[in-house]
Amino acid sequence: MSEYLRELKKIIILNLKGYKIMDKGTNVFQLVKDDNVMATVKDQGDYVIVTIAGKQYKYDKWYTKPQHLARVLINYFSKK
Repeated sequence: MSEYLRELKKIIILNLKGYKIMDKGTNVFQLVKDDNVMATVKDQGDYVIVTIAGKQYKYDKWYTKPQHLARVLINYFSKK
């Protein structure tokens, strides 16, 4: 698991109640609520790809730090 994803997972778990994180490979994890996959997060080198409801969002890791992406995901899923 990349350092970026480790940091991202740590922040999400501490701040997003009712969700679980399931590792799905070397650089992939899923955000799960009530046995439903809510998001898939993949580290692809310079980018992190977040898939939510079939739509992909691409974030440049050098501009979007783990704490910033975590805040985006926490804000989004806190309203679900």
